[in-house]
Formats: sequence, C-alpha cells, structure tokens
Amino acid sequence: MLPVEEQFHILQSGVDTIVPEDAFKKKLAKGKPLNIKLGVDPTAPDIHIGHAVPLRKLRQFQDLGHRVTLIIGDGTALIGDPSGRNSTRPQLTREQVQANAQTYVDQAFKILDPERTTLVYNSEWLLELKLEGLLELMSKFTVARILERDDFTKRYAAQQPISLHEFIYPVMQAYDSVVIEADVEIGGRDQLFNLLAGRDLMEKMGMEPQVCLTLPLLEGTDGIQKMSKSYGNYIGLTDEPGDMFGKVMSIPDSLMVKYYRLASTEDVNVIDELERGLADGTADPNKAKRALARNIVAAYHGEEAAIAAEDHFVRTVVKKEVDESDVVEFAADLTPNEDGKVYLARIIADAKMAGSVGEARRLIDGGGVKIDGEPVPAKSYNVDPAVLEGAILKVGKRKFARIVRA
Repeated sequence: MLPVEEQFHILQSGVDTIVPEDAFKKKLAKGKPLNIKLGVDPTAPDIHIGHAVPLRKLRQFQDLGHRVTLIIGDGTALIGDPSGRNSTRPQLTREQVQANAQTYVDQAFKILDPERTTLVYNSEWLLELKLEGLLELMSKFTVARILERDDFTKRYAAQQPISLHEFIYPVMQAYDSVVIEADVEIGGRDQLFNLLAGRDLMEKMGMEPQVCLTLPLLEGTDGIQKMSKSYGNYIGLTDEPGDMFGKVMSIPDSLMVKYYRLASTEDVNVIDELERGLADGTADPNKAKRALARNIVAAYHGEEAAIAAEDHFVRTVVKKEVDESDVVEFAADLTPNEDGKVYLARIIADAKMAGSVGEARRLIDGGGVKIDGEPVPAKSYNVDPAVLEGAILKVGKRKFARIVRA
C-alpha cells in the first residue's frame, strides 16, 4: 500500500471534513485494508453524478487497496432519513424500497469494483431486532443528544411536528456501523450527525470507533442549486453520451475543479496542477472542461463513446451544424385550444426532449428552446400550431425534432 501521507493526499481531495483526522492517519498507518462504509437508502430508483460523489470516493479507497461495505438501507428507508428535512418523510413500502434498491445497485457497480465490495442489506439485522435489543440500543442515546441535530432543533423551535420514529433513524444507522465493524464511514455534509452517532455507539460498545468522512453537495449544471431532478440541473448516470458531454460543458467554469475532484476519475496530482493553472491563467478553461466532459462520459460509456460525444458537440454546438441524423421526427397533437394555440411545454415533454412539463417550461424561460432557429421567448408556453408544423424544434444544445401533425 502507498505511504500514509500519499494515501491521505489522495483521499482528502474534495473532502469537507475528516473527524478526527489524526485517527484517520493512524488507521491508514496500520498498513492493512480498512473497511469503508457507505449506507444508502434507496428512496428513488435513479441516481445522478451528484449521488455518485461518495461512490467515487469509495472507488478511490478501493484503488488504494481498501475494502468497501455498501449498505443498502432497505431497513432504514422504512423510517426515512430526517437529515436536512423540515418535515417528516413519507414512509415507503418494502416493495418500493426493494425495487429502488435493485436499480441503485446496478448503477453503483458502474463505479465500484465488485471484487472489493461487500454488498449487504440492513434489513438483515434491523428487522431482526426484538424489543429488548431495540431498547438496549436506544438507551445508549439521550433525547438531548438527538435534539442537537440542527434539523430537529429548527423544527422543534418552529413547532413543526417531529414523529417519534424519526428519532430512531440515527440510532439505526449507528448500529449498522457496529454490525459491520466500520473503520471509516462516508456521507454528505448533512450526514455528519448520523456518522458521529455511529462513532459514539461503537465507542460505547467497546469497539474502535469509526472515522467520519463527509463530502460536499455537488451543484448542478446551473451552478447554483444542488444537483437534483426536481431542479432540472442533473447529469444522470444513464444519460446518453452526447447529452452527458453537453451537460458537463454547460457547467460554470468556477465549478470545474470541484467536478474534477468529486465526479471524475482523474489523478489527484493532475487535478492539483490544473487548479494551479486555472488560478494563474496558464491553463485553458475550455480545453480543461472538454477533458473533464470526456473523462466523465468515458467513466460510464467508454472511451470510444466519449470521443464520439465530443465530436458531436463540436459539430452541433461549437460549429452550430445541424446533423440530419440528430433530427428525429415527432408526431405531435397540434389540435389548438380555445385560444388557437398548442401547449409547447407538453409537446417538448411528450417528445422526451425534457424530463417533465415543468422542466420544459424552465428551458423555455431560460432561452433554451428554438423553433427553426428562433428562440422562444420566456413564458411563451403556448404557440401557434402553424409555426410548429414542419419546423425543427431545438431544445437545449443537442436535442432536435422535426414536428409533424399526428
């Protein structure tokens, strides 16, 4: 294994906090594979590269010779993580959780090395806890300690309801660490309380406590909001190569280094050098961003697809060529409403050029929709069907459709 300082330099790249840092270095100094824990609650089926940030960090650990335990929280998901919430999460059924879990696992192994990954489901031990065992675990925590959570404190002060079962969540996540004997647990910065709860419980049960490593949230392509499907600023792991490449190219230059550290497979030393180059003006931002987009596309689709995606981007975006092979024909319902118009946002969504009507409206408002090369003005959600029929509809920088009457 690499020397401690070299491992630490790689593993701390892009990290928010390591608690405690000295204990982490001591664990690395043992010179043997550590057990790195990540717990994920499968509350939704699809993941984007923002969700994949901790998976990328796990892969760094694996490449350095460490082992990963990926816990699918099909037990904790029945409660719902209250982290960052101002209201109680809707509880999912076991069937919903299991369906989401399978999709999540399939996508996670696009990143993780199966040979160094132990996959477990925490329902195996959580749902087997009898009342006696649950009471013993709960006795290790105080109400005051649980109320230290920032989200609970805010909800309590605002007299917003906190369901009793939500108090159990950090206890259950902490117990996961005990069961698998974690050396390090990874999570988002909003997970620090839960991670520290695991550290506390392990110590109280006479075990060497885990180290807590948190990662920042990744902003989406708008550069402002966290990456989320609801904001329409996400890059999905299953996006087509061309779409993925174009979305990465659309991020602000100010986020490039963060994306390199959290979402790419690039060597940390290369990223360090790039960061210095961007800061002193010796690195070309456009060249660096194209290299980033190639890297991310190659990670999920392969090198050949990444090269083809870049070529397509140059032709259609940089040179503004319209490749007829990119233009699909879409038969739309052009029946006018009582105002003699058709709902453009619905047509865009039906043509799969946006994930939803809401996303289509946001694209229109942002100037991202053109009809025969002419931008559609903001708030122009209804248009004359005669303008649309036979026209080429362009959504974003890479999606084209010729509209014909159904």
